[in-house]
Amino acid sequence: MTFTNQYKQTLALQFYRIKGSIVLFTVIQIIMALGIAIGFSYLFYDADSQSMLLLATGAPTMVIIITGLVVVPMNVANAKIEGYGEFLRTLPVNRAAIIMADTFIWLLVTLPGIIISLVVTHLLFAPGFIISWWFIPAYLLCAITCIGVGYGYAYAMKPYVAMSLSQIIAFAALMFSPINFPTSRLPLWLQVIHSILPVDAMAQIMRATLAVGTFDVNVSTIIRVLVWCIGGYIVSVLILNKK
Repeated sequence: MTFTNQYKQTLALQFYRIKGSIVLFTVIQIIMALGIAIGFSYLFYDADSQSMLLLATGAPTMVIIITGLVVVPMNVANAKIEGYGEFLRTLPVNRAAIIMADTFIWLLVTLPGIIISLVVTHLLFAPGFIISWWFIPAYLLCAITCIGVGYGYAYAMKPYVAMSLSQIIAFAALMFSPINFPTSRLPLWLQVIHSILPVDAMAQIMRATLAVGTFDVNVSTIIRVLVWCIGGYIVSVLILNKK
C-alpha cells in the first residue's frame, strides 16, 4: 500500500471517529474568536486603533493555539483512555500518515473561526487590516506547529497529565501571552520565557501578515516556530513508533 493510500484511509478513519464533535469544536472556536475580538474590546473605555488591531489580529492566533495546544491534546488523551490510541499502533500504516491525517482535520476546524472573526471585526471596527499573501503560509506554519506540539506532549504524557496541562495552557495563553497586547507589557521574566516558547512568535507572525506595515517579524522568530514545529512532529512519530 502506497503512502498516499495509507494517508487517505487513515484520514477517513480519523474523520469518522470525531465527525460528531467537529461541528461543536468549530462553533466553540468561532465563539471564542469573536469573544476575544469583540468581548475584550469592552475592557477599554475608549479603545484606540492600535488596541483594536491587536485584538483583531490576536483572535485568529488564539483559535490556532486553543485548537492545537488544547483541543488536540485532549482528543489524544481521550483516545488513549478509550484504547483507541493502542488500536492506531496496530494499523499497518506509516505513523506519519496518522499524524498528517489528523493535522488536516484540525486545520479545517480552525478555518471558520479565523475567517468569521476577520470578517466580523473588519465590519464592526475596521481595525486596519492589510493582509499579505504571506498570510496563508503563515497560518499554515503556526497551525501545524500548534498541532504538532500538541500531539507531541499529548503522546509523551499520561492522559490525565496531558489534559491538566492543556487547561493550564488555555488559561496562560488567554491571560499571560502577548497575543492581544504587546510583549513589553509583561514582566521581564515572562518576556524571557516567551522568547523561548512559540506562542509570542506565532502571534508576531500572524500580526505581521494581517497588518502589513504596522507590525513586522524577523527571520529568527520564524525559525523559532519552525524548530518547535519539527520537534513536535518528531516526538509524535517517535512515540507512535515505540513498541
